[in-house]
Amino acid sequence: MITKKNAYLFIFGAFILFMGILPTVLNNYWIAVFVSVGLGTLLSLSLNIILGQAGIFHMGHAAFYAIGAYTTAILNTRYGIPIFYLIPISGIISAIFAYFVARPIIHLRGDYLLMVTIGIVEIVRIALVNDIGGLTGGANGLFGISRPEFFGIKIKKDIQFYYLIWFFVIATIILFHWLNNSRFGRALSCIKQDDIAAEGCGINVAHYKTAAFMLGAFWAGMAGTLFAAKMTIISPGSFTFWDSVLLFAAVILGGGSQAGVILGAFLVFGLPEIFRGFAEARMLIFGLALMIMMVIRPQGILPPRPKKYTLSPFWQEKVQKLLAKDA
Repeated sequence: MITKKNAYLFIFGAFILFMGILPTVLNNYWIAVFVSVGLGTLLSLSLNIILGQAGIFHMGHAAFYAIGAYTTAILNTRYGIPIFYLIPISGIISAIFAYFVARPIIHLRGDYLLMVTIGIVEIVRIALVNDIGGLTGGANGLFGISRPEFFGIKIKKDIQFYYLIWFFVIATIILFHWLNNSRFGRALSCIKQDDIAAEGCGINVAHYKTAAFMLGAFWAGMAGTLFAAKMTIISPGSFTFWDSVLLFAAVILGGGSQAGVILGAFLVFGLPEIFRGFAEARMLIFGLALMIMMVIRPQGILPPRPKKYTLSPFWQEKVQKLLAKDA
């Protein structure tokens, strides 16, 4: 008998197999495109924790991405710390930054919070351009970031980065799926639906919103490390407000579910490359497609299904007795 769980496992297994085989039929250009799509997917999944699951209007995600990338660049070029060690370190630094940013603004809602987060990404970008503390290299950025090494094998080819980045994407999907079905995920879902009602039910809304911010920032910081290692050079121009807009669009377009966010990331980061031949009109086509999508299906392509909870046999029997008594 094919159950819903088995169907999901089959689809997920087919997705892993497809992404594993895909580079064998692509040329180097399209492999590089899918490396960018992989980074976009990783960042979109991290933003989905904040925006899609907790319902926090956040359009400054590129700031956490930038902090992760610059943490990697500074520690690697100045102190020679290997890239793989810097992946969790960059995530932690981004999460700490997110904590200090989120605490004063977490009580804000809707458009007000959105405006503040837009300001955050601009503040970070301006700080990087102004070379605060002489660490960021100003507008020129930082050079000479080393490549990651795995058991003596230096990862430098696009196909190697493809498998590395998509390995992180697959691991993120598994972990976030488990997290979504945990007590933490259920609390975020309640907060998204109605944070006042959630607080009335005993959920510490500020605590969970801050935790969502930190978790999303941690993952964005790790993605920043992968980006810095791939490019070997970073500058403030790589982390603009436009990057935050694209991530926001991917999550909204997808509808907030993991499958929807992955599909949204493919459309947002991959679709413009398909229309690269129409260089002057491709963003117009992309924007028009988004507008049509928002009119036709405002809930997103694949919104999360409502959670269904079943009572244990003990409580089912109790409820049935109460209903029979009332009848």
